[in-house]
Amino acid sequence: RGGRSTQYVAMAAVSGHKAPGSNKRVPTVLAASSQETETETAAGAVAENKTAEPPAAMMDSNIYNLNKFIIDTVYATICLVYPVRGTDRDFARFFVLETVARVPYFAYLSVMHLRETFGQRGEGMSDRMRTHYAEADNELHHLLIMESLGGNSSVVDRTLAQTMAFFYYWYVIGAYALSEQTAYHLSELIEDHAYNTYNKYLTEHEEMLKSKPVPDIARKYYELDNPFLFDLFCTVKDRDKDGQFSLRRPKLESLYDVFTNVRDDEKEHWKTLCNLVQFNDMQGCDAKQVRSTEAV
Repeated sequence: RGGRSTQYVAMAAVSGHKAPGSNKRVPTVLAASSQETETETAAGAVAENKTAEPPAAMMDSNIYNLNKFIIDTVYATICLVYPVRGTDRDFARFFVLETVARVPYFAYLSVMHLRETFGQRGEGMSDRMRTHYAEADNELHHLLIMESLGGNSSVVDRTLAQTMAFFYYWYVIGAYALSEQTAYHLSELIEDHAYNTYNKYLTEHEEMLKSKPVPDIARKYYELDNPFLFDLFCTVKDRDKDGQFSLRRPKLESLYDVFTNVRDDEKEHWKTLCNLVQFNDMQGCDAKQVRSTEAV
């Protein structure tokens, strides 16, 4: 995920718009013309518009930069307090990260439940609420895995993580109530950091992780539990060579496999959030087209 980016594309008022991921301008208003070449151009444009994904929404650069500053600052602080050394102490770092990372999903649900109580039941709202619940459940199991590894053994670590989560919860509540795009972008940045953190840890400490057994809670969640909620949060599934959605649950043989699953879960969250930020749709584009959000 590092280095992936999406150029946000603005809709042109009259002349047309640029299809996401392309510099080609697609005409949406064409002047009448008797020339055959212009007719062919119009026909081609219509055909292209039918297959192109919807244009991504624009994001205010000030909000984008504020979100990035907040998340990068929090992440840098955690990295400073919890440097990675390839020891069991590293699990405290992941405990803190997972405690904070799961907060936004039930913050979204809190706001959505309140809106629902007052009669705001828009199209697709129930599907989105179920997905956010499944995401929160997934992050909870990441947290339980880190706790089973001793990540929460220190009262200092627990206090720091819970304090950060408490204040971040209320911040996300306010952000989501005012602008869903802003709140989703915060989580997109968090999940991007999470994916890269786990990926780097897997690369640098493969031997250590492969020497450790699978925690019982991980085996229960990934291999034994009903996969309904697990499948529910994977909204932007990759397709295999036959065009079918893949089943991404490798057999657990060591802690390395557990961390691989956790890393890949974070990528699933990231893909969903990118689509919500850019298209206001959990399935705005397919897996191969998902890119990180960038302000204009």
